[in-house]
Amino acid sequence: MLPTIPADARLYLKPSWFVPTPIGLDDGTAARMGNGLIWFQGYELTAFSGAQRIARTTIPVADFEAAVASLPDPLAQRAQRLAANISALRPPMVLRDRTIRFDAPQVMAILNITPDSFSDGGTHMGDPQATADAGFAMAAAGAALIDVGGESTRPKATKIWEGDEIKRVVPVIERLAASGVPVSIDTRKAAVMEAALGAGAGIVNDVSALAHDPRSLEVVARAGCPVILMHAPSTGDDPHHNPAGYGDVVADVFDHLEARITACLNAGIARDRIMVDPGLGFGKSLSENLALVNGLATFQGLGVPLLFAGSRKRLIGALSNEAPAADRLGGSVALAFRAAQLGAQMVRVHDVKESVQALHLWRGLADAGLSAI
Repeated sequence: MLPTIPADARLYLKPSWFVPTPIGLDDGTAARMGNGLIWFQGYELTAFSGAQRIARTTIPVADFEAAVASLPDPLAQRAQRLAANISALRPPMVLRDRTIRFDAPQVMAILNITPDSFSDGGTHMGDPQATADAGFAMAAAGAALIDVGGESTRPKATKIWEGDEIKRVVPVIERLAASGVPVSIDTRKAAVMEAALGAGAGIVNDVSALAHDPRSLEVVARAGCPVILMHAPSTGDDPHHNPAGYGDVVADVFDHLEARITACLNAGIARDRIMVDPGLGFGKSLSENLALVNGLATFQGLGVPLLFAGSRKRLIGALSNEAPAADRLGGSVALAFRAAQLGAQMVRVHDVKESVQALHLWRGLADAGLSAI
């Protein structure tokens, strides 16, 4: 039996009790996460009243329907919807003439054309062809998508004029797209989105989840392109600004992304065109970032593909004797592997070759587990 939970509680499900294969298990005792290679035998159910957690319990998959039937109707319906979302197929993401499938984790490569990004600022400035060549190398190393950005979103970074941002990204996107390389545009500005899509980009990746610029929802809906909605605590110029803090970071980020998905649907953006990113490192403390990683599987309840972006981020340095960004390869690969274990359909990385190799190993282990007799 579940504990008594009031009908107005906030309720969340997280897959747990992962198993390498459903083979040999009784029918109905394991569920599949999306259309990937991950199977699990339990749902961790968590409920909050306001900011206070009032329940946390793990329900075996086999007992789930009977257990949630004891909840008040609104919560029972939500629990059933979250479970259905966790196991729903993630359809391929179609961008122009390329298709990205989500039956195994994919790699998005970071290509920043900025003088001041926290890790690679200034690396790719002033020479569009050399920058595009770096993107071609990333694609050759196995990246499914090249994420081109022209404005730094590090804490307290200076906001740049949209015209300057367009001048940085468009020549590079044109070169990549002309050669058939799938490109996403990392921007918060509607005018930059329009210019990048016109130059050949196929996906919009917005750290503000289309909330910074009032025209963004309209631009993406009209273009019919996929969009990545990231969580940041502020939609202002500094996306890290977070004076209010969090009650429970996983639940709060989930609520925010759930609301932004609804806003997109209401604007005419189809659900199968939406991906989410919980925004690791954006206005979050070390403990909150660690909670977000450990709670990553919760976001499968949103029913859309999940992007995880942990590459070279501050929490790696914080746990590694303050290693600078350039010396965080090991931690970046570890986070990408952990994200794949918890169901992330895509990881955003600086170090493509190493990350692709790590995900190949993850895939091999998962395949071996599923085929074991």
